[in-house]
Amino acid sequence: MSQLAELKKSERLEFVTLVAGGQNFCIEIKQIREIRRWTPVTVLPHSPDHVLGVINLRGAVIPIIDLAAKLGFPKIAPSERHVIIIISIEDRIVGLLVESVSEILGVDAGNLRETPRGPEDPTIRAILAIIPLGDDMTKVISLPALLAPASPVAA
Repeated sequence: MSQLAELKKSERLEFVTLVAGGQNFCIEIKQIREIRRWTPVTVLPHSPDHVLGVINLRGAVIPIIDLAAKLGFPKIAPSERHVIIIISIEDRIVGLLVESVSEILGVDAGNLRETPRGPEDPTIRAILAIIPLGDDMTKVISLPALLAPASPVAA
């Protein structure tokens, strides 16, 4: 069963909305462990461009990924205004640097729209669904696709 079909089995879903690369995205609230202010990272040599480095979070070393850069947008220049979303996916804990977190969005599962598919681009696969909200559209991020083993993260 597809990840979108799994989501649609629920009647009502809750997402945390965020901005990365000037675009609106959201992540299912169940996948978020915490939201914290930006703190400087320890840079790792030879990391991919989207990996900013690591932070020590209560004794755990957590990689921090620039979500905008990972999705193909210009990199975020981190400042105290930015936010790190700590997510848990499968057996991994990762931090995502975003420009801001907006709100908790409650959505009926029937309002999720399938993402138009074009050429098999990993960035497009990372968008699970689209939620139309008035004149705007918020993209639902598929964390398993975004953080798939084929897209390396610093060790």
